Amino acid sequence: MLDTPTGNPIPEDLHKEPRAGRLAAWGNALLGGFAPPDDAASAVTGPDEAHRVTGLPGDGPADRHALTWALGRLRALGVTGFRLALPVPGHPLGLTGPAGFNDRAMAAGEAVLTVGGAALGLVPEVEWFGPPGDRAATVLWHCSPVREAPPADVPSLREAERELAEVMREATAVLARLDVGGAGPEALRALEAYRRRRHRELLAPGYPPRAVRVLESAQRVSALLAIAGGGDGAAVSASEMAARADALRPLERAARRAQVAAYNAAVDERAADEPS
Repeated sequence: MLDTPTGNPIPEDLHKEPRAGRLAAWGNALLGGFAPPDDAASAVTGPDEAHRVTGLPGDGPADRHALTWALGRLRALGVTGFRLALPVPGHPLGLTGPAGFNDRAMAAGEAVLTVGGAALGLVPEVEWFGPPGDRAATVLWHCSPVREAPPADVPSLREAERELAEVMREATAVLARLDVGGAGPEALRALEAYRRRRHRELLAPGYPPRAVRVLESAQRVSALLAIAGGGDGAAVSASEMAARADALRPLERAARRAQVAAYNAAVDERAADEPS
């Protein structure tokens, strides 16, 4: 993390993919026949040391499964897809309940819900180890039943793209008015690093190009918001800082909604193609 003069951190990796996003995307690629099990599991694990799954139907309290086995077990249970949730306090985006699951997902900031078969949700528990500068993580996915209901506040990909386009037009003016550069040299360095980042593959095989475009736009907005939120810019009073936060909040909400719509596009398009 980079600290601004105000003491607020700017994330070093401004385009880091949520672990639940990787599970949803590559789980959908696997179930759609676009990726073999080992490749999907490897992509979900990413830079982490290992991922395990617990709480699958029929599991005992101490059972822990490798990701490849767990994905196969979910497919055997009738699961046909995965949907992403990115909730924050006051906005349970993508969740269906019950309250206990929502609380765990809210604390993690992310979750995956299954489509088809048993209604299940998975929440990641991340454990870090190793010295500073050389840290690694293991992830334990906690699986539990969820309510069969429409996920909260999830837009269609078309709706999300339109909303995000409007927000990005507004963001240009808002971020200029809030003076991103005034957040200090750390903010400017973070912005330059983001602009010069290496291109990486978004989503997974089987996703429509439109979903990739929407996700890329959403991540760009999220990165700019992380930089803008890392300092108070030209704001000098409490009321100005509050106004700044109020201006950024709807942009952050729209970016999260667009990310969820993009990750869910494989499932949504498959459902749209099925005969009614």
